[in-house]
Amino acid sequence: MTDRSTTVSREPPRFEYERPTCDALGVNDTAKLDREAIHARYRAERDKRLRPDGNEQYLEVTGEFARFVQDPYVERVEREPLHDEVEFAFVGGGFAGLVTGAALARAGFTDVRIIEKGGDFGGTWYWNRYPGAQCDTAAFVYLPLLEETGHMPSEKYTHAPEILEHCQRIGRHFGLYDNAVFSTEVTDIEWDGDTARWIIRTDRGDEMRARFVAMGIGPLHRPKLPGIPGIATFEGHTFHTTRWDYAYTGGDPAGAPMTELGDKRVAIIGTGATAVQCIPHLARDSQELFVFQRTPSSIDVRNNHPIDPEWFRTLEPGWQKEWMTNFTTLQTGGFADEDLVKDGWTDISQRIRDRVLADAGDFSPAAMQKAYHDSDDEKMEEIRARVEQIVDDPATAEALKPWYRQLCKRPCFHDEYLDAYNRPNTHLIDTDGKGVEAITPRGVVVAGVEYEVDCIIFASGFEVGTEWTRRAGFDVTGRNGLTLSEHWRDGMRSLHGLQVHGFPNAFVVSPAQGANLISNIPHNLVEAAETIAAILTHAEENGAREVEASAEAEQAWVDLLLAGRRRFGGAADCTPGYYNNEGQPEGRAAIDGLGYPGGPVAYFDYIAEWRNDGLFEGVEFR
Repeated sequence: MTDRSTTVSREPPRFEYERPTCDALGVNDTAKLDREAIHARYRAERDKRLRPDGNEQYLEVTGEFARFVQDPYVERVEREPLHDEVEFAFVGGGFAGLVTGAALARAGFTDVRIIEKGGDFGGTWYWNRYPGAQCDTAAFVYLPLLEETGHMPSEKYTHAPEILEHCQRIGRHFGLYDNAVFSTEVTDIEWDGDTARWIIRTDRGDEMRARFVAMGIGPLHRPKLPGIPGIATFEGHTFHTTRWDYAYTGGDPAGAPMTELGDKRVAIIGTGATAVQCIPHLARDSQELFVFQRTPSSIDVRNNHPIDPEWFRTLEPGWQKEWMTNFTTLQTGGFADEDLVKDGWTDISQRIRDRVLADAGDFSPAAMQKAYHDSDDEKMEEIRARVEQIVDDPATAEALKPWYRQLCKRPCFHDEYLDAYNRPNTHLIDTDGKGVEAITPRGVVVAGVEYEVDCIIFASGFEVGTEWTRRAGFDVTGRNGLTLSEHWRDGMRSLHGLQVHGFPNAFVVSPAQGANLISNIPHNLVEAAETIAAILTHAEENGAREVEASAEAEQAWVDLLLAGRRRFGGAADCTPGYYNNEGQPEGRAAIDGLGYPGGPVAYFDYIAEWRNDGLFEGVEFR
């Protein structure tokens, strides 16, 4: 491994992750944990939440609910439809589109158009402007292209306004604004075999043409609503967290007090990662806050801090790629000489390593699995003890304890969330896994009790695990009239998670069927972008008109993934959530969520070698 002694020795001590140890939290000797009882509780909590309808329990934001996806931040300005042609069109202006555009620009491709339904670049970080919005992965590995743009994150875990600014910085630095189209939603993409061009139609009446097209709509792209009886009958105010209504609440994304909530009774439905971040602000500013919980999140320490500019200047060229690799290695169960990021994501791997080394260095699969399970038991016991230590009311504390393995659901890191429940105006309404019973014109009903409120905020997440057209909002028609929704009817099919047979000159940019690294999605996107740029460069150098994955290569890749059965967290025995397709991880969802059998680090090594050897095995250049 590369020597990092110079950089690490200059790192401020406060960068260390302060593990909340069992001893510090008053937990008994972990060797005496009743693991059988803990696992039985896990199963019981899972079983009470299992539902036969899975993802069908949620409502699409269409029809009468379409207002939940309208852009509250930028007014749509009418324009004439576009009927032009570009070399490369990218659907989605988030990190996927930005890093791909940047990679293409560095490779000499300048005729690139990004099509984005929001009013600016940013993707998730354009929409996520709720109070307290913050990345829960360290900025040094999460924010792409830091070295290329010369940006130093202001803190270890950057807040949303700074992340949005960085997206805009990337757009300016690589000239991606010049040909971008905003406030425009794609409605259809169709291959024209006669001209070898893609036709892209939009809600603006556009009919653009492109030689190449790529789609990076993101796994957390389209909000969903809970299918609660009576949801449309509420007579108060409602909005989704991904379209925060500051006109109603007051305040702003920078954290100004929400002064309009001082006389309001506010309900928030959901306690996932988004709710964890905005609840402390709602608790501070609302007259009364009612938090409706089906499953508590796992809340680990964050320990955020400013970045020292003097230390940052000591980082040598190439540092970000090394930090990303180090984080991915440690967070996915690998071993490294040191932990550069030092956070809650890498903590459990450190525990596993310590346990294995203490056990005579037994690295057999059985020993590794036991080490993981034992370490996870210890970690979750500490997290539950932390709840009890912080939350004053015993009943509330008990309801906030997570009873599942840490990677069954998105781990959360926050230092103010649990304290919010010590405020007298904040009420946790735990539904014991059943969810909200009904919504009435006046409020929210749980266990037959109606809680009258003035406003309901839905922190109900995004479309994950549903069919392609429901997530994307459009379909793609490839060669011989084959649609992507038909080709993926039984699950995603691809080569490397990037190319699809029957869809020449097209790319899909996401974690799926590649590294499948969920803890740091931009790492997936950066590698995909470099691969696309390499493929296009090879096509240009060889005069290829079409680039397409062969049917044999696509099938071989799917077979490889199925044989490996590697998924990130969210196993069948987990509490239902989007990591395991709401407790139904088989079928299409199982295929969609597969990753490279060797794990993310092995995939990144593999795809780098594949794009650099000049052979591009499995891809046909015609």
